[in-house]
Amino acid sequence: MPLTRDDVVRAAVEVIDERGLAGLTLRGLATRLGISAPALYWHVTDKRHLLDLVAEHVLAQLPARRAPAPGEPVVDWLADGLRVRRAAMLAHRDSALVVAGNRPTEDAMPAIDATVAALTGAGLTPGESVRVLTALGSFLLGDVLETQAALDRPVPDTPADPRAHPHLEAAAADMGGDDERFEDGLSLMLEGLRARLAARAATGVAPV
Repeated sequence: MPLTRDDVVRAAVEVIDERGLAGLTLRGLATRLGISAPALYWHVTDKRHLLDLVAEHVLAQLPARRAPAPGEPVVDWLADGLRVRRAAMLAHRDSALVVAGNRPTEDAMPAIDATVAALTGAGLTPGESVRVLTALGSFLLGDVLETQAALDRPVPDTPADPRAHPHLEAAAADMGGDDERFEDGLSLMLEGLRARLAARAATGVAPV
């Protein structure tokens, strides 16, 4: 059966899951697929193109992006979508490094367009909508990157004595883990969006 682009992308995902992003090379991928390196360029133009396709593959494993339910605040809808995306990204090694800097392919455009439509329907301008999505996406990537990087960090042989820093000792007692950090940061960001939408609705002034 002829090799397809999907075969190439799936093999790249397997390499990243096994060895991390640093272990993925086009030459090594070609060897894994049993083809010559030049033959790989029938399916991808370069490594950046391959990573865009890998990023899309990872995100495509998410449930279909749903529209806001009747009466559901758009801020709550955004939060739910971000939680689902975070879980999908954490399922793949180095996913934040793969997704960072990627550009949506044509197949992803309808879902993005629908998201912008939902935000403009809630009271944002199209430009604001894209800036909000970009800011939230950057927060998500940073959180996933920090979470995954911590997994590779060795445990120090002699951890610092928290008693030397009483405020940090108190913080350690209730700061929680990665999920709590994500939820607190997400809440801080979305509270600002909620306040902006509420202020705009209260004044009745249309966005310009």
